[in-house]
Amino acid sequence: MSLLLELGEENPFRIRAYQKAAQNIENLSEDLGSIYKSGGLTALENVPGIGKGIAEHIEELIKTGKLKSHDDLLKKFPKSLLELIAVPGIGPKTAILLHKKLKIDSIDKLEKAAKNGELEKLPGIRAKKIQNMLSGIAMKKRNIGRFSIGDALPYAEAIVKSLKKLKEVDKIVPCGSLRRAKETIGDIDILVTSKKPKKIMGAFIKLPHVERVLAKGETKSSVILKNGMQADVRVVEPKSFGAAVYYFTGSKQHNIQVREMAIKKGLKINEYGIYRGNKRIGGAEENDIFKALGLSYIPPEIREAQGEIEAAKKGNIPILVELKDIKGDLHIHTKATDGANTIEEMAAAAKKLGYGYLAITDHTKSTRVAGGLTEKEAMAHLKKIDLANKKISGIRVIRGMEVDILPDGKLDYPDSLLKEIDIVFASIHSHFKMGRSDMTKRIISAMKNRYVHVLSHPTGRLIGQREAYEVDLDAVLKAAKDTGTFVELNGNPIRLDLDDIHCRKAKELGILIAITTDSHSVTQLDLMRYGVLAARRGWLEKKDILNCFPYEKLIKMLALKRT
Repeated sequence: MSLLLELGEENPFRIRAYQKAAQNIENLSEDLGSIYKSGGLTALENVPGIGKGIAEHIEELIKTGKLKSHDDLLKKFPKSLLELIAVPGIGPKTAILLHKKLKIDSIDKLEKAAKNGELEKLPGIRAKKIQNMLSGIAMKKRNIGRFSIGDALPYAEAIVKSLKKLKEVDKIVPCGSLRRAKETIGDIDILVTSKKPKKIMGAFIKLPHVERVLAKGETKSSVILKNGMQADVRVVEPKSFGAAVYYFTGSKQHNIQVREMAIKKGLKINEYGIYRGNKRIGGAEENDIFKALGLSYIPPEIREAQGEIEAAKKGNIPILVELKDIKGDLHIHTKATDGANTIEEMAAAAKKLGYGYLAITDHTKSTRVAGGLTEKEAMAHLKKIDLANKKISGIRVIRGMEVDILPDGKLDYPDSLLKEIDIVFASIHSHFKMGRSDMTKRIISAMKNRYVHVLSHPTGRLIGQREAYEVDLDAVLKAAKDTGTFVELNGNPIRLDLDDIHCRKAKELGILIAITTDSHSVTQLDLMRYGVLAARRGWLEKKDILNCFPYEKLIKMLALKRT
């Protein structure tokens, strides 16, 4: 609604009301339907940012599944115009300008106009903006047909959970890039063993998650899910299950290396089993392949042909970090800025997860859009954290802040305030288009401050939405090592920043990684699992993770930076 109203150049206060409502709804810890059921319109209006008009819209959506005012607005604009707004670097005002002046209403027309010089004729459209548009278009095209692991994994788990209830299902495993925990997933592949595959196929295509059926066979069926992803379920024979799971997990290059290794040993490995000549010697269990090749087990997340087979030959596969190893979450926002819950509510939710500690890290004054705190407000907020600590038992609340790194490399707060904060995250939230050299210097300058503990989301990327800013990440990691600064792996599935490649580089340099959720509500604390999966792809062990250490050890390690 806010985007459509912006396209229609409506009242900016009305537009902002929808934006604020959308943000607050996204961060809610409870489903809107449940809130409405508990108290109708009054309960909805009690949600921050939701007034009477928007509450009535929500009621209409809940009752009918549609919103008339939304449908009416959609009729005013070409649907493809909304696609333009999804391109990084193009807001509603630019989209309107492109449509009015050049009749551009699709990404293809935009790309053509950008390349043939038509855009340069428009007011306010300069060469740099055109280049940003082209970069955004390229990113969009790269991600066509790709879905965030945060979208894919819950669907895969829901399918597996539903099918597991069938007595005809013996074994069931999601495979492919999802099992390898890639950042983005093409489609969902699920393997099953069953003596009655027809029953499985019939149940699969009728699941509530299915939008439409592409194909139904006796042992394989394909559907399109309600989020637009394709999902395939394949039934294989029990004697081939392990070999099939291995084969369909991939990656392609990893599988090629394994097959080449097998040939040298006089073996043949495929999706049906392990063979010596015509004799089948294994394949029912995935581990049969490792035993046949004399390899130690290689976790799925690192089957990427990046040295894992050589490591497995030597028995040097690391014991990768697991979710149970995480002792606490260090990057959390509350109602003090742009979060949806109080300090106490976040602490209670973290305690339920079995954590021993959490850090409250609200925004500083320069992040105005997130309600960043002035120095005076920050001091009052730190006192609230102290008070919460006295009320709450069984979990420690750490006084933290997410402090902006300003364009000149200085921090948003003076050192006199930073030294009062137990854990300081330093983040880039503005001036993303700085040149590579200047951005690198900016970040390194911030890390040299003795009060900065952790560099947050080091590249600023939003997967499928915003490219990483230009930065020499190798130089940044070296500076982190030199300054004793920790580096964040932000577990939000649209960030997963630091990526797996640089996690591995950080490990080699001896830099500890903080896996966090950047939670803005209690429900987002569960995003930790995506951070852990990304860490596993980066070959990280619990000894490499800052928040795998108990509270007392953590506090000592944070103190080291300041000495």
